[in-house]
Amino acid sequence: MSTPTTPRAIAARVYQLFDDGDIAGLDQVLSADLIDHNPVPGATSGIEGMRMLVAAVRDGFTDTRHELIYQGEPGDGWVVSHWRMTATHTGDWFGTSATGRPVSFTGTDLMHVTDGKITEIRHVEELFQLHHQLTT
Repeated sequence: MSTPTTPRAIAARVYQLFDDGDIAGLDQVLSADLIDHNPVPGATSGIEGMRMLVAAVRDGFTDTRHELIYQGEPGDGWVVSHWRMTATHTGDWFGTSATGRPVSFTGTDLMHVTDGKITEIRHVEELFQLHHQLTT
């Protein structure tokens, strides 16, 4: 796949990488010195933490699909995306063993793109939605 060039396309590519479980592909769109303001517990801020998150999604779920509900560019290289992820829980997800259940939850990301790479990200996932689906 060709490397996206617009901030919106670069931000959207991240979701495809999650869906594909493509850890190596993150180097195409994330800056080596990425600042992640909301890293996964136990992960460092930066590209390594994002690699850990993509691997966790890949290992915990199959048939992963991100749907962009809204995407906009407020300016200065910033992109805001509101998304829904659907998948089937078929592997360990941060200590929760596979349930085989379908899941659907939403999240919102704010990404800053500079020189064709995401340099900063703030993200909020509706993990209570996900937790409820996995445990009830």
